[in-house]
Amino acid sequence: MNNEQQQIEFAFVAELPTAPTVKKTRRKRTVAPMAPIALAAETDNNAEAMARVLEAHPDYRVLRRLQPRLHWPEPVPGQTIRHVLLLDTETTGLNQSKDKIIELAMLRMDVDIASGLPVGLAQVYDGLEDPGIPISKEIETLTGISTAMVRNQRLDEGRIAELLADVDLVIAHNADFDRPFAEARIPQFCDLAWACSLADIDWKEQGRSSAKLESLALELGYFYDAHRAEMDCHALLAILARPLPRSDSTGLAHLMAKAEQPSYRLYASNAPFDAKDKLKARGYRWSAEQKVWSTRIDGMPALQAECDWLKENAYSPYNQYAAAVQFEELDAKLRYANRPAKMIQRQL
Repeated sequence: MNNEQQQIEFAFVAELPTAPTVKKTRRKRTVAPMAPIALAAETDNNAEAMARVLEAHPDYRVLRRLQPRLHWPEPVPGQTIRHVLLLDTETTGLNQSKDKIIELAMLRMDVDIASGLPVGLAQVYDGLEDPGIPISKEIETLTGISTAMVRNQRLDEGRIAELLADVDLVIAHNADFDRPFAEARIPQFCDLAWACSLADIDWKEQGRSSAKLESLALELGYFYDAHRAEMDCHALLAILARPLPRSDSTGLAHLMAKAEQPSYRLYASNAPFDAKDKLKARGYRWSAEQKVWSTRIDGMPALQAECDWLKENAYSPYNQYAAAVQFEELDAKLRYANRPAKMIQRQL
């Protein structure tokens, strides 16, 4: 083939039409956007499903955010009901003689005596109050309550009085702290029976390593924003509405029964100085104001047993064989108050 023929053939090939390029396209499927509520519900369901998988594994524990519960089963005819109020305060400090309330929360409910469980609808009050002094940075960090938040705020005394009407028992987690503050601000609290979920339940005996509210909630699988009064009340209800770890009764039932029993404040009057370590180890507390060691005893048999212990361990070893002690009888209306009761003397 000569050069001329090759050029003609190459020109012919170059002019041949090329095959058309076919581009395959996939039809897009239009998906309707999910409504925010439905999306949130699906997310929550997925999270709960994952949580349950982890719970089933022995190497994991799951904590859930505490959800306040106000609605309980409706009461039925024949139930014996008690009106119970859970209370918590936030204050400017620990000194009951000069510090003041900056937040008061109350959770009122009806409790069935037989089951120890709330019935019906619980009522909530949560109010802030201006103490008239700046809130320290330490308290603001602890509670999240600032001076600006409480400025010109005042507790609703009318609403508080409504919730306190006919209350059979007030419960606080550390009533030794909350009751004096509450009584100083709202005198109506002075006439009510009180119980303490910190001191009136032996949490160590119940198998708990700590009696702090947050720790008790964690044991049940809950976490929450602590040191705000209302959430502390909701956490306390969640704890007390459950059976105690080593008992068939709920915490509420235990405290209602305990409030019916007398207790005693026993003073180790003129106890020898050398006995202080024994008294402290025994659970006695030293009052710098009264200059005496004291402890709280439940029931007359326990009081007699404690007097015998004092004689054998705190007085006789230090040659005080004719010692006398004093005690106060406390009912639920005096327990945890700063008011003195009638003092009784007993010879050992």
